[in-house]
Amino acid sequence: MGLFGLGKKKTTEIIYAPSNGKLQTLENVNDPVFAQKLMGEGFGVVPTQGDICSPVEGTITSVFKTKHALGLKTPSGLEIMVHMGLDTVELEEKPFEILVKEGEQVKVQTPIARMDLEQVKLAKKDTVVLTIITNTADKIDKTNLLKENGVDLEIGSKVVEMKVK
Repeated sequence: MGLFGLGKKKTTEIIYAPSNGKLQTLENVNDPVFAQKLMGEGFGVVPTQGDICSPVEGTITSVFKTKHALGLKTPSGLEIMVHMGLDTVELEEKPFEILVKEGEQVKVQTPIARMDLEQVKLAKKDTVVLTIITNTADKIDKTNLLKENGVDLEIGSKVVEMKVK
């Protein structure tokens, strides 16, 4: 790689499963904003337990006040949002415990949050954990989903490979 990005070749980034569960491709997510990729490329995991880990190496850039989502930034500049459940902002942070702070450095599989799946289900909300690249348009040349919809994942499973501009 050249100094200051001169003549820099494209980077490949891998995004890993943030939780154990079944892969849900965005097209199959029960929310039109995510399903139509209006927030960006990514994937969902329907979790089998409530431990949520970082899907990338990077820095925690934001923790939503309602604790249902976190923002991360990778060294190559990808902005990742981990969004726990659908319409869970309405639950006013109750089912969520955040384990990191803004500015903290994390690695893949670093525990970042816990979600009480029973509380989310009792509130009749979808528990899917979404991992979205919110700056897809600016940063991504090509996305390659490495797994099929419905496949069982473990925390740290490789899910998406991307060519970063």
